[in-house]
Parts: sequence; structure tokens; C-alpha cells
Amino acid sequence: MARISENHKLLILNIISRFSEGASLEEILIGISPPIARRTLQYQLSSLVKQGLIESVGAARRRRYKLPEHHPSFTRGKELISLSVTSKSILLNVQRPIQERTRVPYRRELLDQYVPNVTNYLPLSTRQKLHDLGKTDGERPAGTYARQIFDRLLIDLSWNSSRLEGNTYSLLETERLLHLGEAASGKDLRETQMILNHKAAIEFLIESANHTHINRYTILNLHALLAEDLLPDPEACGSLRSIPVGISGSVYQPPAIPQSIEECFQHIINTAKMITDPFEQAFFFMVHLPYLQPFEDVNKRVSRLAANLPLIRENLSPLSFIDVPESLYINALLGVYELQQIDLLRDVFVWAYERSSLRYSTTRKILGDPDPFLIKYRNQRKELISFIVKQRMDKLSATEYIQKESKKKVPVQDQLRFIEIIERELMGLHKGNIARYRLQLKEFDAWQKNWQSPAG
Repeated sequence: MARISENHKLLILNIISRFSEGASLEEILIGISPPIARRTLQYQLSSLVKQGLIESVGAARRRRYKLPEHHPSFTRGKELISLSVTSKSILLNVQRPIQERTRVPYRRELLDQYVPNVTNYLPLSTRQKLHDLGKTDGERPAGTYARQIFDRLLIDLSWNSSRLEGNTYSLLETERLLHLGEAASGKDLRETQMILNHKAAIEFLIESANHTHINRYTILNLHALLAEDLLPDPEACGSLRSIPVGISGSVYQPPAIPQSIEECFQHIINTAKMITDPFEQAFFFMVHLPYLQPFEDVNKRVSRLAANLPLIRENLSPLSFIDVPESLYINALLGVYELQQIDLLRDVFVWAYERSSLRYSTTRKILGDPDPFLIKYRNQRKELISFIVKQRMDKLSATEYIQKESKKKVPVQDQLRFIEIIERELMGLHKGNIARYRLQLKEFDAWQKNWQSPAG
């Protein structure tokens, strides 16, 4: 029997990871594309069990396959975030109980040892791959492409960046807030303000793309926009901190001396603007701004938007952090904070850009494999969307209905993603795709009047 390929292995692991109680042979077969023989899959599963990559539970027809409890990979959607050996080691290290980890200070040598265009956090092959994924058509003024996709980018980046901070707004609630200025009921005011601040910061990046450069002014103003009305001291918005800060859940202690913070911040700016490759430049910000913690708060948000500066300027597909798991992102940063190792964050960055570029790229060269999650909830999705349209629900009513029904129809571990998918499908519904939901044109037209009305 031929040895199982690495790609096929990852596909099987990805399918199994979507089933918290384990996946049956039939459930795995459904997700395999192109289809393979049942006996071939049985052999491959047996091989993965022997390698310790999966566990077999039960016997005969009741047998199910699941990932080991501490399997160092994370999924979100159809893609398995495949981690390097070093990244897996980092993940296991930072997931140890905090009392077993040693307190560590800021190590300036991580910054001092970086030589622009000589040191490369992203290998050449990776940078070339990202350029191929992110390129758009033609030579155009800076920011042209971002302006063309502004509405989608605004919602995606505002929602995903806020989600990575624990914000509980749904995608539709975010759209309603950004387009109509209406806050979702029952949400903390800080969550509303966080999303509105993202809108202001994204508008700043895109509107000033022609003359925005990587400099002190730009980064400080990004912070001021993202932190507005969220910090106890208004003067801290757009200012480097003069007080010590700590990192919750970490043994890392950022620098506390204002002069050192000032020197390192300026060093980050000076180094970043000398980097010629936009992806290396973007990732450099993702590493060093959170690591220094130059502001009292909102450092990670600044790094995520600063990472888009070179991408917007070069008319590359932006990075909106679609599908990035919050827990994996935080663990990747802990790897930088506590171990001064970038490998796990790099794996997340590259995967995140692949996901984002698929959403925004003007070219589609490869058809992806079917998403087992979408197949699993195919009927529930179609029924829910059909009912919402036939009942002519507006966005507010639909949001409440989706959240209520997801609790009835979907296991708790899948609910957030299920809600996101339903909301994205509703936002992308048009006359050319209503047949998949068994909807008639007159039903769609009647629903659209409510859906697009200011009251909706």
C-alpha cells in the first residue's frame, strides 16, 4: 500500500478536528475530495493511529477517530493550520501552567540583531508565495485596490481585529453599526467603541495611502484613533507610555523605563521603513510592536493595522485576519513575549494572509477542497436562510433569529462559526444564487426591501 501523502494526512486531520466527539469513517469519507476507496481510508487511518497523530475510540461500526487531547494544531474553517516542529514546541511551552514558566524581561537584542533586508523573518520562498497570492492587476496609485474593496475590508478587518480582542459583536451587528451607526443591544459600550475606532483607523489608512509613510506620526495616530475613549487618560491616546504595564496570563514583563521605550520604539520605526519587502515589513510590525508594548493598551490592534500599511500602499490584498483563532494568535504572541521565538506567529501570519487573499484577490487559480464544516451543516444553513428570506426579516430580526436557532441546531463548539457563515451567506445573497436556497425571485425582491432599508 502506498504511503499516505503529507497533504492527504493534513486533510484527514482537518476533517477529524471538526468533530469534538470524534469522526466516524463515513463522516471522514464525505469530506475527502477527490473520493477514495473505503479500504484505502481505513489503511490511512490505521497508519495515523500508529503514528500517534489520531486516536481510535470504540470498535467496529461504533469506532470514531479523534485528535489527541493536546494535539498542537488549530483549525478554523476548512483549513488546518499546519505548524512546524518549532511552532509545536512553542505552543506546548506557552500552554504550560503559568507557575511552571519563568519570568522573563524584554530582550532588546531581538530588535538590535535585526538588519533590514539582510535578516528575514519570512523566507524568500514564503515571500514569493505571498506576493503571488496578494498581487492585483496593473500599476496604480497607492491605495487604489483597498479603496475598491473598501466596504468589504472595513467590515472584515473591523470585525476580525475586534474579535481577536474578545469583542462579542456578530458580523451583521458590526455591519449595522458601521453602516447605520446603530449599536447592538446588550453589548458593552467598550465593544461598540472598539469597532467604531477600527472604522476611523481603517479610513485613515486608506484615505491617506498616497502620502502615508511608515514613520512616528503614522503609528502614533493609528494608536490615537484605535484607543479613542478607551483609555482612562485621554492624553495616553497617541502617546508612548510612561507607566509600567503587565501582560495578563503571561510571565513576560515589558520594559518600564520611558527612555528605553522611546529608544526602542524609534528603532522599530527606523528599521521598518528600511525594509523593502512589504510582507516582511508587515510581519516585522506584527512581532515588534506587541513585544515592546509601547502604549498603555491597544498595542496588538495597532500592530494589526500597521501590518496593512505596506500592503495597502503596494495595492496588495489586505490582511483582515479572517478565521484566525483568537487562542492560537494569543499563544503565538506569547511565544514572542516569553521565548523570543517568531515561528508560531509566522505560521499564523502566513495562514491568515492565505485566507485573506482568497477573499480579496482578483484572480482565482485553484479550486479548494470542500469544507467539511459546510457539508456537515448544509441542510441547516439552507433552511435557516430560506426561512429568513421568506419571512422578510430585516438585519436586526435576522441577527436575533440566527443566534437563537444556532443554539438549537448546532453544538456549542460550532456555534460561533455557524453564525458567521450564515451571516456571510446572507450578506452575499443575490439574484444569481437564490436557487440554491429554493427561493423565488419575488420572495428575494420582497426580502431585499426590508433588508436594505435604513430601519433594517
